[in-house]
Amino acid sequence: MYFGLKKSLTLCVLISAAFFSGCIRVKKETPTAVLLATVDADVKQLTDEVDRYARVTSIRAKMYLEFEDNSFAQFGSKEVYRRADGEVVVQRPANIFMKVQVPVIKSDVAQMTSDGEKFRVAILQDGGTGKYKKFVKGTNDADYSKLQQDLGEGNGDAVAAKTVNAFADLRPQHFTDAMLVRPVDGANLYTQSTIFQVEEDKTEDKKSPIRTVTRGYYLLDEYKRLHNGGLMIARRFWFDRVGRIRLARQQLFDVKGEIASDIVYGREGDLSTMAEYKNLPLQITVTRPQEKYSMTLRYQTPAEVVIGQTYKLSAFVLQNSWNLEELDLDKKLLELSASRFGNSNQNSTVRTQ
Repeated sequence: MYFGLKKSLTLCVLISAAFFSGCIRVKKETPTAVLLATVDADVKQLTDEVDRYARVTSIRAKMYLEFEDNSFAQFGSKEVYRRADGEVVVQRPANIFMKVQVPVIKSDVAQMTSDGEKFRVAILQDGGTGKYKKFVKGTNDADYSKLQQDLGEGNGDAVAAKTVNAFADLRPQHFTDAMLVRPVDGANLYTQSTIFQVEEDKTEDKKSPIRTVTRGYYLLDEYKRLHNGGLMIARRFWFDRVGRIRLARQQLFDVKGEIASDIVYGREGDLSTMAEYKNLPLQITVTRPQEKYSMTLRYQTPAEVVIGQTYKLSAFVLQNSWNLEELDLDKKLLELSASRFGNSNQNSTVRTQ
């Protein structure tokens, strides 16, 4: 028995020696993401920062626009429409005018407006064919997916189908909440939590110890109170905690709790020449996951941005001064519904007979 026990112990020692000397040999060092030091804040400080952004009542600026997977590419060369110059005017509560131009020559590609309820888009260039030039009208909250599907299946004009697909998704009002952050609302509920993310800073050298870092964020969730006593998430704010508290991201949710807009705010700087508008984002990226596109807006000359002026509401209702062919999405949707309702009644009559 003693011999068997001794043999077993010897075997264990030999296995352990082999295991620790060979099996767990470190062949390649993998650097760990550097954990960046964070600062602390409470809910009041976070909501105050949201309200600081909300003090901006209007913005007029020339911007660089960059599109990703956007429908402008349908109207011509993707290289032409991927990057463009733009002029944007936004004013509370939900008004926006946007002009998209070809770089250098400053020729208008499109103009679009939203008054908070309706949107209008004038397609002025289409790559030279002229057949996609249209004046599109629609309602901000309308769901045109059925119309898009119907036209896409060949039940309508192919040109109309491409036009609908382009601007039923890319709507000017998607950028109002990004540029003009809404203030906090005392009727809503706000909760605070923390999260850490591993991030790569591609501006740093590949061998830099701070190229890959773990960055800490505060999450501020905004919940709307429902009539039945329940809660529905409306917005989520991400605050970068490294060095100081900075609003880095805003996510807007739809009634189903799905992310409607994912807005990332770039590095901060001074907009205009007024002291009260320091430390505001110089670049904004708006991603619409459900529509599968994103657009980055970057101020061309931050010091020349005009903030706080009041514009006439008529400036946010685009007029068809080019006499373009008009495409009314609401009218098209109504016609589609009427057609389907008529076909349904006919089928019902046939079955009854």
